[in-house]
Amino acid sequence: MKKNNYFKKYLLGLLIILGLFLGSIIYLNKLEYQRYNENVNNSLNMLIALIKEKYPNVSESEIISSLKNKEDYSNYLAKYGYDLSDNIILKNDNLKEKFLMIKLGDIAIFSFLILIIFIFYKRKNSKSIEAIIKKLEKINNGNYQINFKEAKEDELSLLKDEVAKTTIRLRSLTETSLNDKIKLKDYLEDISHQLKTPLTSICIMLDNLISNPDMEEETREQFLNKIKREITNLNFLINSLLKLSKFEANAITFYEEEVMVGDLIKEAILNVNSLSDLKNVKINYSNKHQEKIVCDKKWQIEALTNILKNALEYSHPHGEIDIAVLKNDLYLEITIKDYGKGMDSKDLKHLFERFYKGKNASSDSIGIGLALAKSIIEKDNGKITCESVVNKGTTFKIKYFYS
Repeated sequence: MKKNNYFKKYLLGLLIILGLFLGSIIYLNKLEYQRYNENVNNSLNMLIALIKEKYPNVSESEIISSLKNKEDYSNYLAKYGYDLSDNIILKNDNLKEKFLMIKLGDIAIFSFLILIIFIFYKRKNSKSIEAIIKKLEKINNGNYQINFKEAKEDELSLLKDEVAKTTIRLRSLTETSLNDKIKLKDYLEDISHQLKTPLTSICIMLDNLISNPDMEEETREQFLNKIKREITNLNFLINSLLKLSKFEANAITFYEEEVMVGDLIKEAILNVNSLSDLKNVKINYSNKHQEKIVCDKKWQIEALTNILKNALEYSHPHGEIDIAVLKNDLYLEITIKDYGKGMDSKDLKHLFERFYKGKNASSDSIGIGLALAKSIIEKDNGKITCESVVNKGTTFKIKYFYS
């Protein structure tokens, strides 16, 4: 936060004025005292000169000694008709009144200067505050395009700066809220579409089964298998959506522990065994790696399983998938490479977006597994990237950075 120099600046000005005021008072007192001494010394010099002239036998030391004598001789001069209020005392009294008037004038001038500074400060603040209030009224009416730029760094400028920051945040929140509404609308439309297609298919097949009680057993069995497959896809879609929603809402707690990388990969391979057997795709992994990473084991298996499913989906029948592990001082990397259909650059840009399906994706794909995998990996301080060439294959690289 910027330092508040506004109050310091005006306080410094007042202190300078106060210092000048006190300095002038001290100087006037010193000057007054000097004038008193000059008057007394002049009178004494005249007195000593007169004594020396009239009484040459009296030494200077005797005169000085008599001047230092502290006995009271005030009544002695009165015998000769000398009024103490005349001469020296009268002059000093006149000087005292003169210096008193100067001091009062000094006080009046400095008080006037302080009053001027206060009025200037007050008027300037009032104008600035009124300007801020008007801008705040515009902000409350939804106008966030307000310019609060201020070159100075005084108290009100700091306030303007904070209001400007708040305005930027409000504008950002408003834009984010609007974007979130648009995304939510698109998200709901996508979910509706993803649910509507299998449900419609199920309804049509059930209608056929109900309306044709004499349907051939083989055809009936085909319909039932298709219905089962659609229900399985729906179940997977709903579970994936629930998991992804929890991640986006930060409603999932990760339980971190040291896990053998080989155990994660082996569990993920077991999860896709049925699919790899169905397509007769061989997954090559040596399972000799002893490296460990800190992560949530259950969720990382989920992520790797989804990536392997995608690799199997794009693989050709009787193809192969290679899994490798690389470790360096910064991260541990798992590479999953298939040699299948591959994806073009357009598909790669949207690969990790939910509900996105590449043009080479299978009809059973729902386009949510990779989005979920990305969220899981990033939650465990990881990063996933993909490289692909059409008809040559796809390579996923998952990096787990050491904290």
